Amino acid sequence: MQYLTQLLISGLAIGAIYGLIAMGFAVIYKSTGLVNFAQGEMTMIVAYIAWTISTTISGNLFIVAAGAIISAIVLGLVIERVVMRPMLGEPVFATVMVTIGLAVILRSSINFIWDAYPHGLDVGFGRDIVRVGNIGVRTGQIAVIATLLVLLAAIWAFFRYSKFGVAMRAVAADDRTALLMGISAPRVHAAAWAASSVIAGIAGVFFAITYDLSPAMFQLGLKAFPATILGGLDAVLGSGIGGLLIGITENLAGGYFGSGMKEVAGFLMIIVVLMVRPFGLFGERDIERV
Repeated sequence: MQYLTQLLISGLAIGAIYGLIAMGFAVIYKSTGLVNFAQGEMTMIVAYIAWTISTTISGNLFIVAAGAIISAIVLGLVIERVVMRPMLGEPVFATVMVTIGLAVILRSSINFIWDAYPHGLDVGFGRDIVRVGNIGVRTGQIAVIATLLVLLAAIWAFFRYSKFGVAMRAVAADDRTALLMGISAPRVHAAAWAASSVIAGIAGVFFAITYDLSPAMFQLGLKAFPATILGGLDAVLGSGIGGLLIGITENLAGGYFGSGMKEVAGFLMIIVVLMVRPFGLFGERDIERV
């Protein structure tokens, strides 16, 4: 029972990181109708910037957090303005290929700007062990789970009650009609990319604080993408919950069936779910009338 509980807690923690990145996928898709395959690389870049701040300016948690958030906003806005805005109106396939090219460039920049060695992000928080009975939990794991829950509530309220949230949904549904209604599609796209970059950056910083920082971090995007599909590409909240489900499933599979099964457990899960619900657990079914 103790082993199962430990696996569940660890699965929730890594699932919360997957969920945050998956929410970044869903924010962009819900606002622009585009799948951003550079999400994992954006996660990694922000984490490396946070590590640079901690080693050159200050290791204070709040300074590192503020610097990471600001750099994530700038990164998202630059990508949207320089790379994605010229692709407005182009075929979806071409735009998706641009995000794949962007992912390769960001991934390669790690070795050019930093190095290929693993590092620990030390901000005086995250690796301390809190014991509840015989179960040990890192403070970073508790914090990332709490952060995911807070963001789920905040994003739900944003899309449901704020005018800008409704505008983002309108642009995703039909950007031309939204433009005729006075909604600025470029402004909505810029906000979506900035928000997605911040959410991804938060996930990357938590991962670096709790575990390690390395050029292999881009794989978090590959692990989180099944969570987005599982929850529903157009469901931001569902993507966050999907991350938790994927994390728990992977951890249980790895704990009881070996590491090989852990790598494929998430993809097996989405195959089963999509056979029953092709639009994901929380996604909306597209209905076309002819």
